[in-house]
Amino acid sequence: QVQLVESGGGLVQPGGSLRLSCAASGTIFSRYVMTWYRQPPGKQRELVATITGGGSTYYTDSVKGRFAISTDNAKNTVYLQMNSLKPEDTAVYSCNLKTGTSWAQYDYWGQGTQVTVSS
Repeated sequence: QVQLVESGGGLVQPGGSLRLSCAASGTIFSRYVMTWYRQPPGKQRELVATITGGGSTYYTDSVKGRFAISTDNAKNTVYLQMNSLKPEDTAVYSCNLKTGTSWAQYDYWGQGTQVTVSS
């Protein structure tokens, strides 16, 4: 019912910035949790940042102070602003949506967008 499409990835030098977008189409309930995950080559997927419909946010320690997650509900889009990028930030970044009601929970994933931090 919901499609998620990430964009904004690319190649950036260390210390640079990128803003990732995740656009959702379909029915989005007012209660939701949007999460950015990333998976470096050959490594496990890890949680990067989370935001809820109520505005609560969470960041993994390695990105605190550098990344910021936000939403534009009018555009059904979640953003990940990434500043002071490091080579270890290189990964495929994917957005995840958990939404629903007290009786039905939905879980959606986007296809991911590649972020490469290299000089």
